[in-house]
Amino acid sequence: MGKYYILLILSFFSLSILAHDVTNVRGMQEGQNIVLLYDLQVDTRISQVYVEIDGKSRLIPNACLSGDVNRIVAKGQNRRIVYDVLSDYTNGLKADRIAFVINPNSEGGHEYVDLGLSVKWATCNVGATKPEEYGDYFAWGETQPKTTYGWSTYKWCNGSDDTLTKYCTNSSYGTVDNKTTLDLSDDAARVNWGGSWRIPTKAEQDELLNNCTWTWTTQNGVNGYKVTSKKSGYTNKSIFLPVTGYRDDSSLYYEHHFADYWSSSLSTGSPYRASDLHFYSSGVDWSSSKRYFGQPVRPVCQ
Repeated sequence: MGKYYILLILSFFSLSILAHDVTNVRGMQEGQNIVLLYDLQVDTRISQVYVEIDGKSRLIPNACLSGDVNRIVAKGQNRRIVYDVLSDYTNGLKADRIAFVINPNSEGGHEYVDLGLSVKWATCNVGATKPEEYGDYFAWGETQPKTTYGWSTYKWCNGSDDTLTKYCTNSSYGTVDNKTTLDLSDDAARVNWGGSWRIPTKAEQDELLNNCTWTWTTQNGVNGYKVTSKKSGYTNKSIFLPVTGYRDDSSLYYEHHFADYWSSSLSTGSPYRASDLHFYSSGVDWSSSKRYFGQPVRPVCQ
């Protein structure tokens, strides 16, 4: 067993793949555990640790990990993650090489960027795997994409904009409940991604708008905005928001021209609409859209 662990540790050094915010990685044996020590350059949440065996990566179950996992970890030296190998491989690990792959800037398998704001912003839309992909289109308060978008197919009404059954502040539009922010059960980001992901509020979108530089650009052939933080210490951090258009009925409109990204906030005074962040090549501004429209979601997390 001792020799086996020596091989494990040697590979541990040579194969570890780390984000730039993690430095000075080293490994050691403590009984049946492998301990990963590292220095962290920024406060962050480490939500995933992978083991690499024979060239293949596998997510380590959280039950086999302790230390700096699934919590906010303060920057500093000698941060620590403990991997209980025997509880993960009760019949023994049939491999001669192992490595850890750490992604400190992820939540539940989805990467984020810390722009120095009150929330972290995802690198891509719900339903996308790359920043420039459109992802899925959601009606406001619905959690799955669909083929037809209209009042007749909208979950929270009885077929028209004046028969709202949830999120209504005016009796002229339906049953009043005075809810103005999406419940998490109706939040497409939380339902699809889990963790602490959710659709940003209007205030959080406003923070993004006012504290970042918005540069119209093209990424891998897709038009959109590079959104770069103005915050001190974060001016090298950015996200890309693609121009997606929107869906109405069964059609996609203005695909290459503008986008409206949902917030979780109901439109003030018009409960059949919800607030969104609207942009096109000439600018970025606030808007609101009919709740049944299919629009993209760019999640945030704590």
